[in-house]
Amino acid sequence: MPINSKRFTLSALSAAVISAASVGVQAQDAASTTLEEVSVTGIRQSLTNAMDIKRDSAGVVDAISAEDIGKFPDTNLAESLQRITGVSIDRSNNEGNKVTVRGFGPNYNLVTLNGRQMPNSSALQSEGITRSFKFSEISAESVSGVEVVKTGKADVYSGGIGSTINIKTARPFDHDGFVASASVKGVMDTSVEKGDSVTPEFSSMVSGTFFEDKLGVLLTVSHAERDSRSEGVGTQAWVPNYGTADTSAIDRNKNPEGTYWAPWTFDVDVSDHQRERQNGQLVVQFAPVENITATLDYTASRYDEQISMNRTSVWFDTSAGVTDSNGTVINPSVQNDELNFWAWDYQFVTDNDSVGLNVEWEATDSLSFALDFHDSTSHSQPGGLPAETIANTKNPGKMVDVVADFSSSSGLPGISFDDSDLAGGAYAPQNIVSDLFQERGYEIENSIQQFQLSGAWENLDDGALKTIRFGVATTDYQVDVFESGSFAFVNLGDLAALGIDFENRGDFGDQMGSNSGLFPLLADYEASDFIDAVKANGDYYEATPTFDKVSEETLAAFVAMDFETEFNGYPVRLNTGLRFEDTDVSGTSIQNGIVGLSYWHVEELREVNDDMPSADTLDGDYTRFLPNVDASIELNEDLVARASYSRTLSRADISAMFPSTSLDVSRPGGPFNASQGNPGLLPITSDNFDLSVEYYYAEGSYASVGFFKKYVENFIGATTEERVIYDVNGNPITDPSANPRPGCPDSTGANAACLNTAGDPVITWSVATPGNLEEAEVYGWEVAVQHMFGDSGFGAIANFTLVDGDVEYDVFDNENSVALTGMSDSANLIGFYEKDAFQARLAYNWRDDFLLDTRQSQIGNQPVFTEAYGQWDLNASYDVTEDVSVFLEGLNLTEETIRRHGRFANQLVSAQQYGARYNIGVRARF
Repeated sequence: MPINSKRFTLSALSAAVISAASVGVQAQDAASTTLEEVSVTGIRQSLTNAMDIKRDSAGVVDAISAEDIGKFPDTNLAESLQRITGVSIDRSNNEGNKVTVRGFGPNYNLVTLNGRQMPNSSALQSEGITRSFKFSEISAESVSGVEVVKTGKADVYSGGIGSTINIKTARPFDHDGFVASASVKGVMDTSVEKGDSVTPEFSSMVSGTFFEDKLGVLLTVSHAERDSRSEGVGTQAWVPNYGTADTSAIDRNKNPEGTYWAPWTFDVDVSDHQRERQNGQLVVQFAPVENITATLDYTASRYDEQISMNRTSVWFDTSAGVTDSNGTVINPSVQNDELNFWAWDYQFVTDNDSVGLNVEWEATDSLSFALDFHDSTSHSQPGGLPAETIANTKNPGKMVDVVADFSSSSGLPGISFDDSDLAGGAYAPQNIVSDLFQERGYEIENSIQQFQLSGAWENLDDGALKTIRFGVATTDYQVDVFESGSFAFVNLGDLAALGIDFENRGDFGDQMGSNSGLFPLLADYEASDFIDAVKANGDYYEATPTFDKVSEETLAAFVAMDFETEFNGYPVRLNTGLRFEDTDVSGTSIQNGIVGLSYWHVEELREVNDDMPSADTLDGDYTRFLPNVDASIELNEDLVARASYSRTLSRADISAMFPSTSLDVSRPGGPFNASQGNPGLLPITSDNFDLSVEYYYAEGSYASVGFFKKYVENFIGATTEERVIYDVNGNPITDPSANPRPGCPDSTGANAACLNTAGDPVITWSVATPGNLEEAEVYGWEVAVQHMFGDSGFGAIANFTLVDGDVEYDVFDNENSVALTGMSDSANLIGFYEKDAFQARLAYNWRDDFLLDTRQSQIGNQPVFTEAYGQWDLNASYDVTEDVSVFLEGLNLTEETIRRHGRFANQLVSAQQYGARYNIGVRARF
């Protein structure tokens, strides 16, 4: 465990920074008092630093500190955050991606970088357009610390009713003179079938101060590649009252309406992933005189993930079966249908850039000011690159009978089919024809410009009032969306050029349960080859794009005061503050007007648009006051009690605010689903109460227990209205497939008779619109213990969180309008050893089942639950010299799988298998 000494000078301003810093800090003092600091690195020091932040903070704050320069505890920030009490994560491709805090999912937590709000963009349509930050885009090596602020603060930007998560990166004035670090590792993903079995990652940081520490420059860069495979089984949606079913087994005491749910598809997926991520940060600090420090920084990330997926599936166009007591159709079957063989290409590209300027001025010994500005942008799919390209081939003539088995509430369902009427069988090349292609995706540019002028007055005399902080801030939040898409049925004739092949199922999904009931062969071909054939055949089609924009402008002002006094001889600290915010919202949608629907295919009604774009604009505004009071009392030198109250807010997802009406699903015979946004949505507000007791009984050791309760108003939920939608001429849209005219359906578009007319039946659409609906209460307990076993080198951490409330999803209620996604219990158990040159940490993280989403892939108002999940991770390193170490990291050692279901456990939505991942590398510090 290396020990380094450095000399630095101390000032009143830097003392406040030191108390919250996760790595060594250099500052300058007006009195030029010289002190000696001993900086100890490693697991123990990292945990001790985080403990000190928790103890010294006003309100409830938990933190993670880097173990050394360029050495964050985990390879992924979300994986580290899940170790904090009350924090749990959701995984994407077996990697931490989004964070839930105290039962409030990603959309309810604000993520900041060095105190600044960060933009977000996602090209995946199924996710919608949210404000939630994806931690997979940020390298952990450049991070010096992360703080999770669970109570509201007047001087912190609003946006998180669950928490504000602040990511801190290094600054050159944090270090004395020249400092550098670098690491190189090989990533070995055991799931890889296509791609490289070992992929590289490297990172480096160089920092130096010059001209008697008046100028500092820091540069960090990182590059990461990862190849992997995921295997999945599931369905696109469980549709209520779909097809026909024997409902005699339904328990009417639980399901009085006798609603039944049938699967829309049965899917088996194989996905091969290739991901590249580059991060970089350049920081220049300049202190021309003793009382002024300017910091200019530029942060960038480039994220590129390409996924090649193949899917073998059955589409239950109509189904029949028998239900269980809940209403799940457990044996859906279709007669005279076909197998479908899909190819999917995903390409997700996101560019993030942030430029910031901060100037701190110590005007007097007691008064200081700070100006902070940043301009940050997240841009997905630059140039309108499609995020998803989809191709489908199938058996001709509807000559296959299919039966599925969804009776099991665990493991995998089964599928069986009779293809005896197809000479050669369903997999024979001569029995496969082209079906359709589809392209879709968002190009999103989310920009945030924030300006804040703040000040702080420090009382240098006696008195309970110690500090007053004040400031004004503006936030200009803009989202521009270009939505593209295309969908067409095609007939390509001979498909030999596509090279459609089939792989034996083999050990596919063997960790998810018995795979004996799955398809014996799985399709393998490229969607790009299919699109090339479509273009060569002259069948390529592009739908009319739409443009959406949301603009939010917020003016804020705040004042906060710190007090220190005594009560009956016990030291008391008090922080109180008030934040005022005024927000104006404008939403605009530009799209071509709807002429009507064309009966295009037996499975498709296609929207027909004119060539005249028109704009719809809706506005909204609101004003909020956000107070906070934090109090702590030292009952003795080891025991601290806290009480906090705060009001916080979270704003609506962007995709909920587009004013246009979108025809989402229109199929012959239904369903007919549409949606419309609402820029007038009010923010969700929460009154938060916290009580906790913390016992700091030894160096690096503590125990804490806390209770929290949140009273939440204006929960945003889906309201559904059954209504008529009108075309550009003011006429109701009708259904041309109800009484088809001769020559219809027609997929050429040449037959004008297939367009709907006034004489066709008027369609009643189910139009989903978000609205502020209900109030709710959420409460829970957080318990944590961190213990160092003396000088033995051993230590342990155990924590758990229990969360409950009155916003749980009622699986038997077909009209659920409000539910809290992400609410679940969680726990961590971590053991570590650090002695001399050796460090090792073994961690187990567990999260109970939770509501992931209230919308399944193909249908709204149907839930997706993620089942309970636990994962073991290992990290070990050995210091070859004082400055060089080798390390081994293992993630998901026991190869756990993820299973998600609908209303009931046997309504499988997706079961996914990934595998373990190992990193081996070397790290150097200079």
